[in-house]
Amino acid sequence: MKRFSVFMIFVVAILGSSCQMSRDKATFSLLSADSTYYAEGFKIKHYADYTIVEVKDPWNSDTTALLQKYILVERGKPLPKRLPEGTLVRTPVKRIIAYMSVQCSILEQLGCLDDIVAVCEPQYIDSKLIKQKVSEGAIVNLGEASAPNIEKMIDVSGEVIMASPFENCGYGAAEKIGLPIIEFADYMEKKPLGRTEWIRFYGLLLGKEAMADSIFSSTCMKYNSLKELASTAKTKPTLLTERKYGSSWFIPGGNSYMGTLYEDAGAEYIFKNIAGAGSVPVSFEYVLEKAIHADLWILKYNMSGDMSYDMLQGEYKPYENFDAFKNKRIFACNTGKVPYYDVITLHPEFLLENLIWIFHPELLPNYKPEYFFPLH
Repeated sequence: MKRFSVFMIFVVAILGSSCQMSRDKATFSLLSADSTYYAEGFKIKHYADYTIVEVKDPWNSDTTALLQKYILVERGKPLPKRLPEGTLVRTPVKRIIAYMSVQCSILEQLGCLDDIVAVCEPQYIDSKLIKQKVSEGAIVNLGEASAPNIEKMIDVSGEVIMASPFENCGYGAAEKIGLPIIEFADYMEKKPLGRTEWIRFYGLLLGKEAMADSIFSSTCMKYNSLKELASTAKTKPTLLTERKYGSSWFIPGGNSYMGTLYEDAGAEYIFKNIAGAGSVPVSFEYVLEKAIHADLWILKYNMSGDMSYDMLQGEYKPYENFDAFKNKRIFACNTGKVPYYDVITLHPEFLLENLIWIFHPELLPNYKPEYFFPLH
């Protein structure tokens, strides 16, 4: 009843705002505790004494195949006599070992920073507070996520491990120390708001269900409002994205997270017909043939300083053949300076707004870019 009461307070708040979120052609004005709206990778089911969260296997062609099945039981309550099979997790979880930066960001946003006892690869974590705690020794540095220090992991007396799964990869010795490994496959979601919805899983684990639902709801409303704004644009600029790495140029598929974001922002994505929800390697010659006359070009890089046209040309001289290069219509995001990868999970509306400003500046005349800036 307590969960239901908190949830109903949240529902009333949503109804009182007179706002609705949309999912494709369907609309909804309140969240159901057992429903997911954009996410395809997990399902929630509440029972009287426990909650089940099923995480789908995103690499299995059988859409019913599961990666994990978690049985969440409130901390301090006796275990029900008949629990279904699955990984038992006592909630709210405490003493968390977090493998990835995005997990740390979500924990911080939900006010659970003090529950983190250890992290992997703090050099890639954007949170200044977590970096400070690591430097002070309040949070233990376990080293590389692919091979964390197991002795330190045992010493911190963690209760759960939060990790991101990869196809055909396990967790090595970490699987043998008896801690539940909670797998977040959010990065495999095709839709931006599907990735954001994974915060609701975090909310269940952390005892922050109403807060997580509120963040998700607010993000959906802002995102869909911006998407509607972009749809009013009279024209769509043609768009080229990313750049060559090694011998290949990795192009996001039309049904990918980024392909969806470009479409929602009002661009004519040149490679929208490339199948798949991930990125596809193609040759430079193929990209040049298709996108030589693209109106705009956006890309990402990671450097201590800012990239310039001269640097881009020095990296690979044939880039100068693209119209977007000649016309100085390239916009770039330095992921070494801004929390890009955390933002695409939690707040895709931030990126959407930035992209709309690039594609249709007349729609957002007072906007100041935060992620993608004009290349100089």
